[in-house]
Amino acid sequence: MTGWRQRGEIWTLEPVETPRGLIEFIGGSYLAATPQLSYRRFLEALAGRGWRVHAWSYVPGFDHQAQANTAWRQFRQLRELEPVPVGAPRQHLLRLGHSLGCKLHLLAPDGGRRCDGLAALSFNNFSAERSIPFLAEIGQQLRFRSEFSPSPEQTLEQIAGSYLQPRNLLVRFSRDGIDQSGRLIGVLQGRAEDASTLLELPGDHLTPASGALRKQLLGEWADDPGRQRRMERLAEQISVWGSRQAD
Repeated sequence: MTGWRQRGEIWTLEPVETPRGLIEFIGGSYLAATPQLSYRRFLEALAGRGWRVHAWSYVPGFDHQAQANTAWRQFRQLRELEPVPVGAPRQHLLRLGHSLGCKLHLLAPDGGRRCDGLAALSFNNFSAERSIPFLAEIGQQLRFRSEFSPSPEQTLEQIAGSYLQPRNLLVRFSRDGIDQSGRLIGVLQGRAEDASTLLELPGDHLTPASGALRKQLLGEWADDPGRQRRMERLAEQISVWGSRQAD
């Protein structure tokens, strides 16, 4: 694969071989600012399986709808700067999110219509009070927004009424204590003609996050072969599922 390149707020990675398609990735809180580092191994594993990767870099805020709109717009603008050659087959597009990143993809203004599916890892939809209680308390004292917009309940209502993509792969990890995929799959499957599925894999909430930086700083002894195997298995599951959508 080629090396990472920064295009505005999006980091890109290209496979060596003819691409299977494009993955647009949004990471979770505290990891999302540097996806090329925080999710390096996972995203490089996908690129190694033939996927182009566009990963959005952002700092989470309270207005999740505004951030979802910004991510969707920036992904679209970058795609438009890279036109498909005349005669080439249509490039298949998958959306991929981790934790808060799942929510931002689900709130995309196109309702998921302009992609071939969403893979949502460790979906998280907690309130601000649950997620960042200190900031929520300060917000109330200083009279600024102290709840996410839309709120957790409003988010699920919006997904039920406005999210139109039928193909969704929800991934829940067996030791993830803050995953809310069970509630999301119920909302998605309540829609007409839904084709969403829920997959449980070994791991925890940080399974998609990279250990490469820890290894670089501390040496080989700090690496975790078990986590690397789980990450590779996850990349393979997503690649196989995405290829089926592309067929």
